[in-house]
Amino acid sequence: MDACLLSSNTDQWSTPRWLVDACDAEWGPFDLDPAADEKNAKAPRFYTATEDGLHRPWWGRVWCNPPYGTVLGAWVERMAKAADSGEAEVVVGCIPARTDTSYWHAYAMRAMEIRFLRGRVAFGEQAMPAPFPTAIVVWHGKLRPVAKIVGWDLRSAAKGQLVLLSEDD
Repeated sequence: MDACLLSSNTDQWSTPRWLVDACDAEWGPFDLDPAADEKNAKAPRFYTATEDGLHRPWWGRVWCNPPYGTVLGAWVERMAKAADSGEAEVVVGCIPARTDTSYWHAYAMRAMEIRFLRGRVAFGEQAMPAPFPTAIVVWHGKLRPVAKIVGWDLRSAAKGQLVLLSEDD
């Protein structure tokens, strides 16, 4: 396993384009990426770490792969509240599936939809995947008990598509 994935050298990892494209096809096009930089932005407008997207205005359709460090809970809260307040039309978060955390139960479990990714995502330029599972969490409108939880098969991504897992898988 790549030692950098287990280190605290960085908490910012670029989302693979194929994953963003799959999300963009369903919930995009994305207007804002509040946790990006010039090299990895997934929307025409973005905030860098210096600009502090966590505390800046959000709008439209938001893609967010936030920093995965100690501030992750604050980012998940921000994503949920941006949709709940109407500040953003829809917010799609690519986050670790840390179902044992208080922020997961307070905010992710009140999203419109959660897609648990089967397999592990390789972020950035890493050859090895992340050492944790990933979920795509979609907030749209008022917070409420999650309406839809499904699996998304990453193994099909090599063939250019992501496949929803049926109940039989």
